[in-house]
Amino acid sequence: MSRRVLRTGVAALAAAASLGVASCSGVTYAETPVPTTSATSSSGGGGSTTTPVQCSNATQSYSPLSSVPPTSQITDQRLRRIIDRGHLIVGVSADTYRFGARNPFNGQIEGFDIDIAREVAKSLLGSASKLQPRVITTADRIPLLEKGEVDMVVRIMTMTCDRWKDIAFSSEYYRSGQKLLVSKASTAVTLADMKGKRVCAPAGSTSLTKLRTFQGVIPVVAANHTGCLVLFQQGKVDGITGDDTVLAGLAAQDPYAVVTKAAPITAEPYGIGFNKADVYFVRYVNALLAEMRSDGRWKAIYNRWLASTLGPAPAPPTPVYGR
Repeated sequence: MSRRVLRTGVAALAAAASLGVASCSGVTYAETPVPTTSATSSSGGGGSTTTPVQCSNATQSYSPLSSVPPTSQITDQRLRRIIDRGHLIVGVSADTYRFGARNPFNGQIEGFDIDIAREVAKSLLGSASKLQPRVITTADRIPLLEKGEVDMVVRIMTMTCDRWKDIAFSSEYYRSGQKLLVSKASTAVTLADMKGKRVCAPAGSTSLTKLRTFQGVIPVVAANHTGCLVLFQQGKVDGITGDDTVLAGLAAQDPYAVVTKAAPITAEPYGIGFNKADVYFVRYVNALLAEMRSDGRWKAIYNRWLASTLGPAPAPPTPVYGR
């Protein structure tokens, strides 16, 4: 079989999968020295202040609760609405291999991000099966949080000071970095080598923002990384840029693609996204993440999804509090 036929076939399958993912949302799946606040805080907005907070460190989040409170002791209005509803609505990816992707054999969305979201559902509602994932695009993340259409977003979202103006973040739960994917026949190693070439990145991503700073490189925008992969396989772009973890998943789906060995050009700290008013909710999740870092759950999730391609789990990111 020729390379062109194989790539065209893979592209067609990827395109079909992307269309299928786009049509599916809202499905419940079966099983996946710090200042503190009281676990029984009843402030609907989580006690946020009216004075704007200056952002000098995008990874700085709100201080966690002293411990994860039993559901019966939570009086925060926002969390009580979720508890009474009986399920947690989380914006996720369904095309980010190893982080959030639909398993073609069982139809479930699974990956590192999904397991993190399942831990929140299990803690808050008593069962990971009460997670209701909603498949969204990169560009959907902030608008849906602002509108309150999702409770959280766990979708490889980089924490930035600009984004803190619109939404809130948990403490950092994963650290990645932006790299470049090209054809194995290419001699390019860095984005600087791609002058005159077309490079794809998803709309609304920090990767696209960084891509546009490279003079002479032609940015091409797609809705998501799957869209970029389809364009790459069709020969409409010469490379894809994004977080190294995402690119590793794309390369695993295309025998002619490779992630270059150049060092990452950015540090990409991932945070769970929340509506800006949900400060108590953020503090609740930060307490849960602290437990997961110390009891081995974070490491187990990493090893389950990433160790085979990225090596054994490193130490989890160190949280920064005090916002």
